[in-house]
Amino acid sequence: MPLKLACGTPVIAFRHGSVPELIEDGVTGFIVSTVEEAVQAVSQVPTVSRGRCRQVFEARFSVSRMAEDHLRIYHRLVEKRVSPVAA
Repeated sequence: MPLKLACGTPVIAFRHGSVPELIEDGVTGFIVSTVEEAVQAVSQVPTVSRGRCRQVFEARFSVSRMAEDHLRIYHRLVEKRVSPVAA
């Protein structure tokens, strides 16, 4: 899904797994629960800004952002490992 956003493509996806965390309903695409809702969402795709899809991707999924997030996690893990354990 992030690759579609990188291309500025709005996404229509079913409300399963990580979809609600990845798609901003009405902003970067549409989250649906049924096939009928998906069909209705197709007509709403032109209301989604392709530029905004790309902006959201850059803010959340760019290489630099993902690397920073991973480094932050690694630093936390190292700090926990080297911190003295309370007796």
